[in-house]
Amino acid sequence: MRTATTDKTPNFGVVVFPGSNCDMDVVRAASLVPGSSVRRVWHKDSSLGDVNVVILPGGFSYGDYLRCGAIARFSPVMRAVAEFAARGGPVLGICNGFQILVESGLLPGALLTNVSSKFICRDVRLRVERSDTPHTRSISPGTVLKMPVAHGDGNYYADPAVMERLEKNRQVVVRYCDENGAVTPASNPNGSTNNVAGVCNEGGNVFGLMPHPDRCSEAVLGGADGLKMFESYAL
Repeated sequence: MRTATTDKTPNFGVVVFPGSNCDMDVVRAASLVPGSSVRRVWHKDSSLGDVNVVILPGGFSYGDYLRCGAIARFSPVMRAVAEFAARGGPVLGICNGFQILVESGLLPGALLTNVSSKFICRDVRLRVERSDTPHTRSISPGTVLKMPVAHGDGNYYADPAVMERLEKNRQVVVRYCDENGAVTPASNPNGSTNNVAGVCNEGGNVFGLMPHPDRCSEAVLGGADGLKMFESYAL
């Protein structure tokens, strides 16, 4: 599988939509990477400028009308994001950002309502399945991370044929698991198929996940596991 690369100095672009509410969380987390630069990119912008990592943050873009991410996919900036991704540039979608990437066709599958039909806001455990993507270079496969989730529509679904292909291509990057790394029904907070917490495209450069690495990037927040993802872009 081809994976994209970046230069050693991340220049992050954080895309902001009407209703984004985690953009400053992402800006803060990305700024903790030594030597990095970070700027926000407005949804009406037609260019990403000179950024070499694009992040779509969490929130409720356009009020989640129609479906989560369904309107944001039509924002002018998404054409630039798609072109950036097609060139192999690393794109990360967190929570609502993941939903936008799926709605835009940059990632496969769909995000459905949680099986509990309730909004979930709590810490979960994730098992990292691969370290050969730009997003996980600093994390060894099998590592268990603790991250918070906060969503009502995080139930990842793909039909059996698509799911079989994702598993075969190793496109499942992180799965919900217990503290020991075991993938169990009890560790799945939303009913996601195969305990999927995040997937990438075939090239490995576009990655979306429902948990929030931006909300666990410093010890003062209760843990810094999420910082490992942001640090990966500098390797």
